[in-house]
Formats: sequence, structure tokens, C-alpha cells
Amino acid sequence: MQVAWFEERNGCLILNLRVVPRASKDAIQGRLGDALKVRIQAPPVEGKANAYLVKFLSKHWKVPRRDIKILSGGTGRNKRISISNPPDELRKALLAIGDG
Repeated sequence: MQVAWFEERNGCLILNLRVVPRASKDAIQGRLGDALKVRIQAPPVEGKANAYLVKFLSKHWKVPRRDIKILSGGTGRNKRISISNPPDELRKALLAIGDG
């Protein structure tokens, strides 16, 4: 399965994210171009935002933290993440956001 902002490869979901740090609240806001916009409260200081992002996504999507990896964009707002062993509910939730 492949959509503009996420794809499934080798049993993993690969997602493009646009992360907005220092937001007033944590939220997945929907699509922004070819990425999923995620707002987090953590500041972009010394990797705190990345750790917070993984924790937030883990709780939000009910996926163990160890299954979420940041593939690229560790120091920027545009990131690619991998989710190993994604549950079917996550796939359905992502498809519900739509690809257009």
C-alpha cells in the first residue's frame, strides 16, 4: 500500500511527518501536502522533541515505543518514521485521513 505521505514496506509503515514543536497542545492535525502534520508541546532542544514525538505517537496509536524509529530528519521538522508491526487499526486510521 502506498499513499503520497505513507507507505507500507517489509511489514513496516513509513510515514512522512511535519512536526511543529512548542505547540499549545499535542495533536495530529491531518495532512499538510505530502506529510502528516503533528503538533507537540516539547521544545526542539537536544533531542527532547524527538523523544517526546515517539512517546506521543506510541500513546496515540497504541504502538510500543520500541517499534517507532525516526529514519531521517532528526534535527528538522520534516521527518520520516518507521513503525514496525503496525496494528490494523493504525492502518485504518491512516487511510481514514485520506490521500487526497
